[in-house]
Amino acid sequence: MATELWADWAFVSPSDVDVPAERDDALVLLFMCCHPALTPPSAIALTLRAVGGLTTAEIARAFLVPDATMAQRISRAKLTIKAAGASFSLPTDSERPERLRSVLHVLYLMFNEGYTSSSGTTLQRTDLSNEAIRLTRSLRAAAPNDAEVSGLLALMLLTDARRAARTGSVGELIPLDEQDRTLWDRETIAAGAALVSEALPMGAVGSYQLQAAIARVHSEAPSTDETDWRQIVLLYDLLMRLSDNPVVALNRAVAVAMVEGPERGLELLASLEHEARLQGSHRLEAVRGHLLERAGDRQRAVTHFLLAAEATSSEPERNYLRLKAARLTAAL
Repeated sequence: MATELWADWAFVSPSDVDVPAERDDALVLLFMCCHPALTPPSAIALTLRAVGGLTTAEIARAFLVPDATMAQRISRAKLTIKAAGASFSLPTDSERPERLRSVLHVLYLMFNEGYTSSSGTTLQRTDLSNEAIRLTRSLRAAAPNDAEVSGLLALMLLTDARRAARTGSVGELIPLDEQDRTLWDRETIAAGAALVSEALPMGAVGSYQLQAAIARVHSEAPSTDETDWRQIVLLYDLLMRLSDNPVVALNRAVAVAMVEGPERGLELLASLEHEARLQGSHRLEAVRGHLLERAGDRQRAVTHFLLAAEATSSEPERNYLRLKAARLTAAL
């Protein structure tokens, strides 16, 4: 099972943005909470907790760190704000670029948690993903010439367009390669694709634009087999130059496997076995199970699907992984 959207750490320097209070109070609040007294990761975590309403555990999973580590980070951020006597205010001209980068990341992670909930009984929290899209639209209205703002909105739209096809009649997870693509929202896909075309020529290419370009390739393909996987690999190659996030490497391994075969994908996974940020996560085991299944090694695929099922806190993901294991076991 390939992952779709995860946290990354690469940003390009944005242009100035003006966010007047009367335009969107929630967006103004985001800029205020992404405080310069904090490091960007701490500001993002605190803002996700205070404004986004995410739990500490959800934020920890987004950052690929243990819950206790994130709890300490948020606690220290609160103490830093208090000790500095920092007031919450809109950014000055010099503060705007740094705060905008943090705001983009907050919106990205809000959408991600809404699109694929990291815990609980439902796969999606549409209220959260819808709010992330709404706020990103407001941000783009304030900064229409910023390529990464447009790229993030494009990424959200292209991804959210698949929402109706991602779950079945009882809320079960349907992976990308099994989705009924006639259920994809073609109007939303067209809007997202247009934003990608608009953003890429603006200047320096950032991670959101690249992820949106990958999402566009998926959205334009009539099926998994007819997807331009070589183009996706090239886009992931560029993305990996901007980010050392191991989930990007996981996604690239899946794309490479579609081009060069599952054995090559499994070779790439071997380099991630000792990646600390993936320890305790279900992602590596799920991808390994997926590639082993494609390679015809059903017995080992079952083992890794079950390991992934035990590691996830999402009930729909757990049920899907166990069902995959059960079907492969029955076919042995």
